[in-house]
Amino acid sequence: QVQLVESGGGLVQAGGSLRLSCAASGRAFSTDAVGWFRQAPGKEREFVARITWSGGSIYYAESVKGRFTISRDNAKNTVYLQMNSLKPEDTAVYYCAAAPWRRRSSVKDSEYDYWGQGTQVTVSS
Repeated sequence: QVQLVESGGGLVQAGGSLRLSCAASGRAFSTDAVGWFRQAPGKEREFVARITWSGGSIYYAESVKGRFTISRDNAKNTVYLQMNSLKPEDTAVYYCAAAPWRRRSSVKDSEYDYWGQGTQVTVSS
């Protein structure tokens, strides 16, 4: 079993920055991709970014490209999401999730097996 714990959410003004962390434990070696997803009130959960443990392959949603940066620290089993130039529309609960190697390129939440509890990000205008 893989456990994921997010941290770093909070309230920030538009244009500000936050850094989210996702710490993985348990059988983390059984997964390869870690993705960030978000869900705003009344909306479906959407893909934000993902990175692979093995090769660092990175992919972003168009809505965050150029503003968000995903990175990993393999020694700490931690994935980060640096969020800059935040907008009110970035307000959501942010989740990290892990997928196995065979689905490491996926951007579909249904293909991620393990999920954290989520962390709230609120961007005020």
